[in-house]
Amino acid sequence: MKIHTLLVAVAVAAVLGGCQRTSFGGLNTQQQPAPLMPAPVGGVQSGQLAPPITPQPNEFPAAPTASAPTVAPEVAAANAPELTREALIGRWSASSGGSTCDVFLSLTKWTGGYRAASRGCVGNAAAISAWDVQGKQVILADSSGNQVARLYQSAPERYDGSTSTGQPISLGR
Repeated sequence: MKIHTLLVAVAVAAVLGGCQRTSFGGLNTQQQPAPLMPAPVGGVQSGQLAPPITPQPNEFPAAPTASAPTVAPEVAAANAPELTREALIGRWSASSGGSTCDVFLSLTKWTGGYRAASRGCVGNAAAISAWDVQGKQVILADSSGNQVARLYQSAPERYDGSTSTGQPISLGR
């Protein structure tokens, strides 16, 4: 019985000994850094502000009223060159609805074709998560494989088309 009690006492002492706090090379982790001194501030000036400037009616040119000419999809399709997926891989700047964002196209298989990602996009362009090439067209799709936009090559490193809601969209580098 005494051996059993002795073994229990040694086991308890070993467990409690393991729970002691150790320090890391004498580093006191409870000490807080000294506060920083405030930065010097310059003097404050006072005075009267200048009166607001009122623009004259004819001082600025009139805002443009006509939008940029767009190519009809039928004409673009007829004149568009054949596409390869490899030519589209990488980062593109997408413009749609007056905003610009980044679209990244890769050759990783994904629902609706290949993996795409958008950054900073709004509206239809924010839903882009897949892409593929069908003949002379670049098809952009959402994560369910639903078509978001259809584009044709309009210039080297530039693709123009429209979203599924009819809004113009372009990709360029």
